[in-house]
Amino acid sequence: MKFSYLALLLSCLHFSSFAAVILQYHHVSDTTPSSTSISPEQFEIHMQYLADNNFNVIALSDLMNAIIKQQPIADRTVVITFDDAYLDILTNGKPILDKFNYPFTIFINPAIVERRSKNYLSWPQLKAMADQGVIIANHGMEHDSMARITDGLSEQQWLKKHTRLLLNAESIIKNKTGQSWRYYAYPYGEFTPAVQKWIAQNDFIAFSQQSGAIGLATDLTSVPRFPASKPYDKISSLRDKLKSLPFTMTLSEEHAKTIVEFNQSKSVTFDVIVDDFHPAQLNCYISGLGRQKIEWQEESSFTINYSAPLPIGRVRCNCTAPSISEPGRYYWYSKPWFVLKKGKEWYSL
Repeated sequence: MKFSYLALLLSCLHFSSFAAVILQYHHVSDTTPSSTSISPEQFEIHMQYLADNNFNVIALSDLMNAIIKQQPIADRTVVITFDDAYLDILTNGKPILDKFNYPFTIFINPAIVERRSKNYLSWPQLKAMADQGVIIANHGMEHDSMARITDGLSEQQWLKKHTRLLLNAESIIKNKTGQSWRYYAYPYGEFTPAVQKWIAQNDFIAFSQQSGAIGLATDLTSVPRFPASKPYDKISSLRDKLKSLPFTMTLSEEHAKTIVEFNQSKSVTFDVIVDDFHPAQLNCYISGLGRQKIEWQEESSFTINYSAPLPIGRVRCNCTAPSISEPGRYYWYSKPWFVLKKGKEWYSL
């Protein structure tokens, strides 16, 4: 994906004026699956940390509008989001957020809300929160991965089917809550370059689950968010993420692919837009493989030849480097892969 001259210009500017972080949560509870949960006590610690350290917590819409209009983003800006319409967001999370007067967003699946599970928010509850300023946004009609094409369908047929589902979900959300933001969070964080083009064609902004800070050059078809539930819920883990800076990189069409078969991808090459760091201080880690050796091709391009095959499942390559102009802060970029088993069989969700 090509970037405008503005993206190049930003590399020479004061980056703290163009940086934000989105936090992603699911459950606020002690009794739900740990991989998608944060305890109410620890969630309040997160919110208190934001207040004590003068973070600027704003609505998701304010951040997106700033990027669309290319307006400066205040330093230390944070947005709070939740995926899935879990009841404990209202019962445990909202009282804490209200205590700090923090805005937040919930990405929901209308078909799941319609089933009226006791563990999910109801339409009246969602409408009441929407009336109080909570952003209610689209997580798909169901919680279907956007990377897994249904057997028997071509990619075009599959995307046509999901266009109807996406737009229907948006229509239901508008009818039930009065809101239609055209924001979409990828279920399971899974997406492909083709899906990114589809999102743009349907005039949506999409949010992923790979880590990274946000700036004015952020790709609005895969806006990064930092998972903040367990095991990433400790303040020691959150601190550097909250101060991170957008690490703008581009990839060729081949390296931008997200779906790869086990042991079929051997390396990845990044072109770096930002130059406010020392190349020797760049570190990249691949989940399951650890720190990787970096080979610089030229001043603005580097390659990672994987130390071993990418593990099967959802895999991330996180690259960070300390800023020269902002001591104590790190540029942060994350590249996702969805690694299939041999024979192109999907791993379990």
